[in-house]
Amino acid sequence: MGNIQASTYADIGKDVVKIGDDQAALTAKARVNQLMRKPLTADAAVQVALLNNRGLQAAFNELGIAEAQMVAASLPPNPGIGISKSSGRFEMEIERQIVGSLLALATLPARAEIARDQFGTAQLRTAEAVLKLAADTRRQYYRAAAANAQVVFYQQAKGSADAASELFKRLGESGGVNKIDQAREFAFEAELTVQLAQARQLQRQEREQLVRQLGLWGDDLKFRVGPLPSLPRLQTVKSVEAEALRKRVDLQIARAELDMLAKSLGLEQATRFVNDIILSGSRSYSRARGILPNGEVERVASRSRSLGLDFEIPIYDFGQSKVALAEQTYMHAANKLAEKAVNIRSEAREAYAAYRANYDITRQYQNNVLPLRKIIQDESLLQYSGMLNDVTDLITDARNRILSNVAAINARRDFWIAHTDFKHALIGGGSGGGSVAIAAAAGGD
Repeated sequence: MGNIQASTYADIGKDVVKIGDDQAALTAKARVNQLMRKPLTADAAVQVALLNNRGLQAAFNELGIAEAQMVAASLPPNPGIGISKSSGRFEMEIERQIVGSLLALATLPARAEIARDQFGTAQLRTAEAVLKLAADTRRQYYRAAAANAQVVFYQQAKGSADAASELFKRLGESGGVNKIDQAREFAFEAELTVQLAQARQLQRQEREQLVRQLGLWGDDLKFRVGPLPSLPRLQTVKSVEAEALRKRVDLQIARAELDMLAKSLGLEQATRFVNDIILSGSRSYSRARGILPNGEVERVASRSRSLGLDFEIPIYDFGQSKVALAEQTYMHAANKLAEKAVNIRSEAREAYAAYRANYDITRQYQNNVLPLRKIIQDESLLQYSGMLNDVTDLITDARNRILSNVAAINARRDFWIAHTDFKHALIGGGSGGGSVAIAAAAGGD
């Protein structure tokens, strides 16, 4: 776990712990409880997930299994021992045999090196699982925080609409408002009721998905999600492609697998003519009885030793199929590595483009769209009070302001998701697809 803990802290600044006993479980639980006493931030949610998610602990167990397999592959092959006994009426024979694989013993250093490389790849895969959980948790936190913000905004809009509907009801009873204007206001209030119900349903769904990422249940479900962070300073990277090629953990995994296949190909070349060589040694003891002419019983015992060597004769296949299989497997991995390198460059550029675009979209909403919508609604209300326009314009402006505020919330959510995608496009752990986020922000979905 040492390499994984060091690399994880260097990439995302969070602690990971393998829970192997009660003391470690209590320590992790205390840390989780401490983080959840306050409203969760994105960083706190990631830390809770890394300490509390059981799927991640299962990945750590798989790493332990890989370590045990590495140790087993690094040990000399166990010899086989056999004992047999055969007996008749006047004789008995006991044979003891020990059998071992000379080829396995001769190739032990090469196989041990391959096993160590396989374990190193397993460590990289575990580190990738840590990064993926961190990225998924951070994205889901932003979705849950945005759903909460939408519910709060719809509640505020619903409260204002309820007050206006009550006023229009009284004006309608006194004849101060005609029926069509009254119906328009009531329809607007009813639409907000539906939109609030939809927002609450989305809030529950996003929260439950965050709960699964955090691995919470029981009393821990009372946690609170903090607000969406404000827009940060724009991050610039001079060479996203070079940084991604240097840091991406999945590319490191592909390189390690290619190195292992190269070593395996060398081993196949060295053993292409012989599948195995079995050395066997046996020791026999036999005892027999005979009757002499004078009627006495004679006992005769003898001991013998033998040494055997068994190997397969390559009559039909001189190892070409083994070598061809290894070569094609190696070239398959080499081509997949080249493809991954090309894709990583593209993913890094795409993620950075999505990050920049969502930043500009969110800033446009904050600096221009929302202030202008507020001015429009305030002026519309003044004109309506001065009987310069009718209720239709007032409701239209109010509806447009609500849509703009919801779109601004979604744009801020999509920016932080794009920010997460961009960060993990450089270090690994999965990508959310920046183009989708841009479309969602532009459409106000």
